[in-house]
Amino acid sequence: MTDDLDHKAGLRLAMRARRRALGVERPDAALRAAAAYESAPFGGVRTAAVYLAQGGEIDPLPLAAVLQRFGVGLCLPAVAARDHSLAFRAWSPGNPMEPDILGIPAPRPEAAVCTPDLIVAPLLAFDRAGRRLGQGGGYYDRSLAGLRADGHVFALGLAYAGQEVDDLADEEHDQRLDAILTEDGLILADAAEPA
Repeated sequence: MTDDLDHKAGLRLAMRARRRALGVERPDAALRAAAAYESAPFGGVRTAAVYLAQGGEIDPLPLAAVLQRFGVGLCLPAVAARDHSLAFRAWSPGNPMEPDILGIPAPRPEAAVCTPDLIVAPLLAFDRAGRRLGQGGGYYDRSLAGLRADGHVFALGLAYAGQEVDDLADEEHDQRLDAILTEDGLILADAAEPA
């Protein structure tokens, strides 16, 4: 178990550096990913949870603008308590924000609570089976597990194409992505893999 944790910690460190480098190498990646989505949007999406880019994450705001043009309502995640699911609150660019308990800007607590049917998730690494390496807090895994238990939600990882790795290890609590959107296009997760 300790070896697995050490491996994940090392992989996170390496992938953070890779993600920062990719941001410099591919400054138009967010616009290209949004254009790829616009050419083949998912039907039936009413509410999408996006995020505000932190620490070199690919910027989801161009994708958010495309979603709004398709009439999709937006929300942002907020961490209201450690070791719990994310709270999703209604949001549009320009709305008032305040830091959540992790210091990440989020809609104020009085903003309407949302139940997204599309979650756009940041990540450090992904593989073709839909496995995602996140920051390690488990917030997206807990949130996806709860939303999937209550109904349908589509999990879309947003990443630079260079964040793809051959194979990520699954842990019992991990929730897989349904697809990954990069500047090179949409990758549907391999449905043949066990969930």
